[in-house]
Amino acid sequence: MWVFRLLNSAYQHFDEDDGWAISSHIALATLTSMFPFLIFLASLAGFLGSKALADRATDLLLDALPAAVSNPLTTEVHNVLTNAHGGLLTLSAVLAIYFSSSGVDALRIALSRAYGAKSTRSWWVLRLEAIGYVVLSAFVMMLISLSLALGSAVWELIERFLPVLVPYKPYVTFTRFLITPLVVLVFLLVCHMFLPGGRRSMKDMLPGIAFTFVMWIVAAVIFGYYLSEFASNYISTYAGLASAMIALVFLYLLGAIFIFGAELNAALSKARVEPLGFGSSGAAQ
Repeated sequence: MWVFRLLNSAYQHFDEDDGWAISSHIALATLTSMFPFLIFLASLAGFLGSKALADRATDLLLDALPAAVSNPLTTEVHNVLTNAHGGLLTLSAVLAIYFSSSGVDALRIALSRAYGAKSTRSWWVLRLEAIGYVVLSAFVMMLISLSLALGSAVWELIERFLPVLVPYKPYVTFTRFLITPLVVLVFLLVCHMFLPGGRRSMKDMLPGIAFTFVMWIVAAVIFGYYLSEFASNYISTYAGLASAMIALVFLYLLGAIFIFGAELNAALSKARVEPLGFGSSGAAQ
């Protein structure tokens, strides 16, 4: 079937583009970028006058991870937020922005290889763009956290004056759980469309984005089940580093899926130009 030929073509390019090696780069860059980003997030929240926003934004980020991965990190994450000092323009915040941009750069490299896109932009322009994405992401997380906080307060106020709406509160709470998946989808769309060189239409990006989103959910469920059965293996092997290794392995898996989604889009684009590459039956058309 042409679907298997398509997946096989995507995997071949994934392997040729050093997908496994780039996945490890994404995993390590993401893990090492996480805490600098949270330091900047805490500095931004302090600048805005509410440290609670940083906690809320962090919880929103961790909600995207399975409990088996997020729970061991929660304590360390909140330690970072509690111990962060200084305002928005301190040296630590500036360095945090720079180092957290490495995670964005890792995603750009992966997507550029997958799409065969060669950027003509200078390295410092690319770094500034990565920093811009970090700052924008932090502001977006703050706005989402603020909207959640205000939404809860507004709904409580509405309930006081319109008690008839109290039974509908579970539906309002349910809509809040839709925010994290929506943030993930927007994140994937922005990455695919703007990080690598060149421009692609949204229609060309959707198959790989949908594949990545669904497989991330599947991977989270499977990995969570695996850890519930074999987490002791990590503890006995890595001792105090077990939490970091669990997060690193999970991020490695997510990175591989992320790259394969881009390779799938590239394979589909190639199939439209060279449909005969998927068999003489013309099924790929």
